[in-house]
Formats: sequence, C-alpha cells, structure tokens
Amino acid sequence: MLLEVQRINTFYGLSHILFDVSLEVDRGEIVVLLGRNGAGKTTTMRSVIGLTPPKAGTVKFDGKDLHGLPPFRVARLGIGFVPEDRRIFPDLTVQANLEVGWKKAGGRANKWTFDRVYGLFPRLKELSKRRGGLLSGGEQQMLTIGRTLMGDPDLLLLDEPSEGLAPIIVQDLGRFIDLIKQEGMTVLLSEQNVKFSLKHSDRAYIVDSGHIKYSGTIADLEKDEDVKKRYLAV
Repeated sequence: MLLEVQRINTFYGLSHILFDVSLEVDRGEIVVLLGRNGAGKTTTMRSVIGLTPPKAGTVKFDGKDLHGLPPFRVARLGIGFVPEDRRIFPDLTVQANLEVGWKKAGGRANKWTFDRVYGLFPRLKELSKRRGGLLSGGEQQMLTIGRTLMGDPDLLLLDEPSEGLAPIIVQDLGRFIDLIKQEGMTVLLSEQNVKFSLKHSDRAYIVDSGHIKYSGTIADLEKDEDVKKRYLAV
C-alpha cells in the first residue's frame, strides 16, 4: 500500500476537525475523497502532507511513518500537493514557475520534464513567457499541476481541482487524470463535483463532519442511492 492513513485526529487550535479518519491508496489507483464543503477533505490532505499534522493516529507513505516530518521533507519522499488555492508565483513566468518545482533526481532521470508537462498542457507552452498572475483560473490550475509534477512525485494529492473552472476546462482536467492513470501515477483526489469524481476514480471515501462515512468502489457507490442522497446531496 503506497499511502496508509490510520485513525488520525486533526485539530485547528482547540477545534477537533478529523475524528479517527482512516484511508488507503494503493499504487496506480485514483482514489477520491468526497464530501460537502467543510466536511474535512482539505484537512485530510493537509494532514497527509504535514501542513496540519494530526495529534493522534499515523500517516505512512511507502511504509515510512511521516510523523514529525515537515512538509518539504514529505514532498521530497515523493508526495506532490496541488492545493485548492493554487499558490502560483504571480510575478514569475510560466516557465519560471515550472523551474521552481523541478526536483534534481538523485542518481536517476526525472520522469517529468518541461517537454512532458508541456505535452500534457500545450496551452502552457504557448504561454511559457507570460507571468502567472496574468493567467486564467484554468491556466493557473494547469500550471500548479505541472509545477507539482516537476517535483517527480509518486503520489499526487489534488485538492478540489475542478473548483471554479469552466466545464470545458473540467473536461480537460478529467482527460489529464485519465492519462496519468494510464502511466501509473497514483492520485488522491478531493472533490465536491460528484459526477466528475465518479467518472475518473477507482474507489471513493466519503467524509462528513470529520468522519469517514463510506468506503468502497465507484461501482458500489453508484448503486447506493441512500448514501449519495444522505452525504452528497445527489
């Protein structure tokens, strides 16, 4: 198992946000964490990468316990995080933003290069000399994903990637997820867009008020109308 999250409890100050949350992601899987706004999806992502460390429970990546590791060390182990707010460098060009994300490989060639990222997102190549702050929301999302891939991750955390994007850009995002799955990338996806998520994922977890309420395959979730109505309002 590539990612193992076992009974984590995470707080913001005195506020208890996650309650004994457990989930697993195997190599090559696309796993989606579904739930309403404020359910605890982003906090789960932040707990994995170490931005909001759990006060109890364990997070293991490729068998290594991540307890106490700062986010930059977690990233170096092979976890790439694409935050909901994107956090590009607005005064740097597209090319420079990608250079910031580049990871020098230790004894092996990086799987992700400028050419591969530009191949996935041809629009970024067209805009390579444009400053990040002048990009549209969809273009910024492409850049954030591309910059994260330049770090050569084994696991990609995508936090609400379709949020605020036009339908045509969401379709492009779905094609990107399908493509990297074909290449063996592992993804943990956090989403409110149920239709999009079910189309592009293998398994799902549903989080509600900081608790995991459902775990199963996409096929099983598609058939469970009660769960979808109760926790996803569909």
